[in-house]
Amino acid sequence: MKRKIYNTLLEWRNKYSHREALMIDGARRVGKSWIAEELGKNEYKSYILVNFSKMDSELQLIFDHYLSHPDDFFRRLQLYYSVKLHPRESLIIFDEVQLYPKARQAIKWLVEDGRFDYLETGSLMSIRENTKDIVIPSEERHIEMFPMDFEEYLWAKDLSMLPDFIRECFEKKKSLGQALHRKVYDNLREYMIVGGMPQAVAAYISSGSFEEADNIKRNILQLYRNDIFKYSGEDAEKVIQIWDSIPGQLQKHEKRFRISAVKKGARKRTYANSFLWLQEAMVVNTCWATTEPNAGLKLGLDDTRYKIYMGDTGLLISHSFDTKMIETEQLYRKLMLGKLEINSGMLVENLVAQMLKVNGHPLFYFSKSNHEDRDEEMEIDFLIQKPSLTNRHNINALEVKSTTRTVYKSLEKFKDKYGKYLNQSIILYSGDLKEENDILFLPLYMTICL
Repeated sequence: MKRKIYNTLLEWRNKYSHREALMIDGARRVGKSWIAEELGKNEYKSYILVNFSKMDSELQLIFDHYLSHPDDFFRRLQLYYSVKLHPRESLIIFDEVQLYPKARQAIKWLVEDGRFDYLETGSLMSIRENTKDIVIPSEERHIEMFPMDFEEYLWAKDLSMLPDFIRECFEKKKSLGQALHRKVYDNLREYMIVGGMPQAVAAYISSGSFEEADNIKRNILQLYRNDIFKYSGEDAEKVIQIWDSIPGQLQKHEKRFRISAVKKGARKRTYANSFLWLQEAMVVNTCWATTEPNAGLKLGLDDTRYKIYMGDTGLLISHSFDTKMIETEQLYRKLMLGKLEINSGMLVENLVAQMLKVNGHPLFYFSKSNHEDRDEEMEIDFLIQKPSLTNRHNINALEVKSTTRTVYKSLEKFKDKYGKYLNQSIILYSGDLKEENDILFLPLYMTICL
């Protein structure tokens, strides 16, 4: 599979690897170890992958006793793996490095030693348990890795020409045409159902079976659940309560996350650490309310109001349904055809949040209530900034619709009140591209162009 992050790794290898290590952070099973090995295979004369989740007593002895003695450490590491390392032509990968934090701390002198390049992968890299006894090295560049995006999914299906044509139509503001639009939209629905976890994508492409992909996703969900009980300590029960409540809260028309729906009488401050744990694990995407739709969206952040989306929409679907109650392939076929009696808007909105996050956008929404004046009530699903601040009209307001039937009263009110901040009003929906009433209607798959 082709992953966009490989270009980032390649840039690091060519420009920065002589003076800093690279840390790839991400949720479990997004492909961190795989992409690290791909770099080692393709760009280096040799590489060693140290998997700390499979550390035996012999390997532990090498790290415990020789890590601070470079010559002995490198000699024993090469003998253990039967791999010859070549100065400036070999890569050492510390995989799941959070399980052995001392190796992460040693990056400082390993980089200073200068013989080899160092790539780290891990999850939950910032939580206290994984950093409390070490000094985080300044010689460490940090990047995040996400599930496969829609463009990568099309590449995996050998449809690599489609994304370029989608972008061309977006730039020229022209429609794809009925036949091609239907083809791309069907692939988007397929991607929404399968999700972007590489193992699930590979299973679906090789078998054509939604059930095969679903089995992979359920294994991943069980892995996440096991991680919660293993690593979140005394907060485990609260983390699970939040995790299990996400589908139900997204199903509601008002998607703002409410702690009271997790447990009656619950208070936000008692669940703060649990919520933070899920964020650090990168299994959720948080969308914050902002009180002012200007260029500094973070300046207006209201940390008492937020929406929680799952990091992968395919996982959300598997997390939402108990397959004991319905045959899996039948469930997914109905979803594919849009014939399942659920709020499909929650899936589409989760998908857009996922696509925006992968594109580097912090997630913000705007909501205003006024029971005395309904004209003042409005909610905009997402606000994103233009890449460059050329004038005060720097905000794009996005409304997400799961069908071609569009009502956009909130967007009209928002335009009237905050027009001076707006660059573009956009409705993402299931139809083809068009412009109407100073609003740009984009097919959902064009989210990749934002």
